[in-house]
Amino acid sequence: MHYTLRQIEVFLATAHFENVTQAASSLAMSQSAASSALQDLEQRFAMQLFDRAGKRLQLNELGKSLRPRAEALMAQAREFEQNLALHSEIGELKVGATLTIGNYLAVAIMADFMKQHRGARVSLTVENTAGIAARVRNFELDIGLIEGELQDPVLEVIPWRDDELVLFCAPQHPLASRATLEDKDLLQAQWIVREAGSGTRQAFDRAMHGLLPELNLRLELQHTEAIKRAVEANLGIGCLSAITLQEAFARGTLVELRAPQRDWARQFYFILHKQKYRSAGIKSWLALCREFQPEA
Repeated sequence: MHYTLRQIEVFLATAHFENVTQAASSLAMSQSAASSALQDLEQRFAMQLFDRAGKRLQLNELGKSLRPRAEALMAQAREFEQNLALHSEIGELKVGATLTIGNYLAVAIMADFMKQHRGARVSLTVENTAGIAARVRNFELDIGLIEGELQDPVLEVIPWRDDELVLFCAPQHPLASRATLEDKDLLQAQWIVREAGSGTRQAFDRAMHGLLPELNLRLELQHTEAIKRAVEANLGIGCLSAITLQEAFARGTLVELRAPQRDWARQFYFILHKQKYRSAGIKSWLALCREFQPEA
């Protein structure tokens, strides 16, 4: 073999940081050792992987084309090392989830996964759809669980489960006693909604097609619980996933509103890099997610 895994590690770390010194630090190497490893790799195959501009190194077209395969190679190597160390085929899994999924589904799935695989280590990153997609695209996460629809040439988007958005208000809100809301009611209301870039906001905007420019969006907040608290304080009406509102409806602190003329259905999705190595951990996680049923 005419390259080493250490050289591939240096190549990938340099691609991530665009700086050899930072790459070396992340790998607990000296700067000179990292530079030498990268130079040896390029010289061995008579190629250049980066365009150099001062201290910054940017992947050139060849480097960009090789990076996904290098990531897959290192993922296989790490999995093999973990198998040796843990005597298990499941090692570390890096999962990303959007806020609704992360707060209301992913933690329970993690618990089931770690019960099935005692030696497994799972990390969970919670961000909005745009943030999770960026991390999966950059190989920082093994898999993403998202609420928003996504089209990306390097990501595989796989339907997971159905979901539904629900409108809600405080019990003392004037609309609380209405059986159904018409479009004129939606236009007159003050809204508290998720921020742009979130899957919930994307689905809300789609459901409000034709009305969106005229809606009174009083607050745009990044967190589900903040929206629920603001609506409980009667600052406006909200729209969130049904799974986030079950307890509040049962307590009576929030009241469900209905606007059946609008389409509130949506889907959750898995996202993976198309060239990501599908480890045993990833396959097991996907299977468990598909089987998972949240408690009512």
